[in-house]
Amino acid sequence: MYELVQISSQCYYINCPAKIGVYLTGKDQVYLVDSGNDKDAGKKVRQILDKNGWHLKGILNTHSNADHIGGNRYLQGQTGCKIYSGGIEAAFTRNPVLEPAFLYGGYPCKELRHKFLMAQESNVTDFSDEDFPKEIEVIPLPGHFFDMVGFKMPDGTVFLADCISSRETLEKYGVSFIYDVEAYLQTLDMVEQMEAVMFVPSHAQAAGDIKELVRFNREKVKEAAEKILCICREPMHFEKILQRVFQDYGLTMNFEQYVLVGSTVRSYLSWLKDTGKLSAVFQDEMLLWQSL
Repeated sequence: MYELVQISSQCYYINCPAKIGVYLTGKDQVYLVDSGNDKDAGKKVRQILDKNGWHLKGILNTHSNADHIGGNRYLQGQTGCKIYSGGIEAAFTRNPVLEPAFLYGGYPCKELRHKFLMAQESNVTDFSDEDFPKEIEVIPLPGHFFDMVGFKMPDGTVFLADCISSRETLEKYGVSFIYDVEAYLQTLDMVEQMEAVMFVPSHAQAAGDIKELVRFNREKVKEAAEKILCICREPMHFEKILQRVFQDYGLTMNFEQYVLVGSTVRSYLSWLKDTGKLSAVFQDEMLLWQSL
């Protein structure tokens, strides 16, 4: 864990729970793609940089999930580097309580205010800033989260953030976190057509060809949608739908899984309603969902 893997003369990644990209510019200046899940991750990254004689020039955040920005504050405090983010992701990074609050749908209880869902705040700069490395292409990858992006480096390496999950993860859990199902499917379509020397997803193996994995992710989305439609053959309220999803996928419920899977199921319900496959009715002061 936290092994530095070289891709090319300029690009590396640090193999950890959410892969951290490293882009070497010039002789000893580097940019990171994301920063790990907490202060300890930031310390391990700093050790790798120091060992190689690299100076941290900036951090490029793909999105604001805590496991991608958790090392921001430590590394920024140690080096004074700029951190680049955009759109809603920048707001979440500056105000990290927004992540558990969004997932829960209200003020999050203490069981949700921890480092896995709420990073420490950090100061961020927009991608339009004059110091942002112009040779790096910012690729919009919405769907998993609000304004998630990836980065294409000059040598053809593409860091894909969380737009695809590994086959092992999907086979184990069945359902992955998605904020906007329609946007996520559109992102998969776009990524499937992309060409790169190497793709580096945050939660899957780096590879030169990811088309098959993209298709598997798409199949799992369709499978989850069909499961929800089957559950809703009879009018069903949300908590019962969520219970059935947990049971069918063999998941164990706790506060963290309740909000992560629950938020995803709500997103599926919205998408299925908007595409005319589900109806929503209010009955006996309850919101009920039913397949059409």
